[in-house]
Amino acid sequence: MRLVRTIVEEVDRRVKAVGGPAPYRVEGTDDARWVLMDYGDFVVHVFLEEARRYYDLERLWADAPRLEWDEHDGRAVATRP
Repeated sequence: MRLVRTIVEEVDRRVKAVGGPAPYRVEGTDDARWVLMDYGDFVVHVFLEEARRYYDLERLWADAPRLEWDEHDGRAVATRP
């Protein structure tokens, strides 16, 4: 669970580093099995592996566009329509 908290802190740090907003809401930090960070224009989910398998969000959102984070310029890049 420490790993989830560390990833959440790093996501927030990197979003701020590129001039992004603070999240409107962060949920799930109490037990840190699944943390949701709502930035308004995008949402970040950070899971423990067991929670990710259980909820299987990839199946629920299979038709949504996927974005990959570009480490070089700090932007999300579409990987499929």
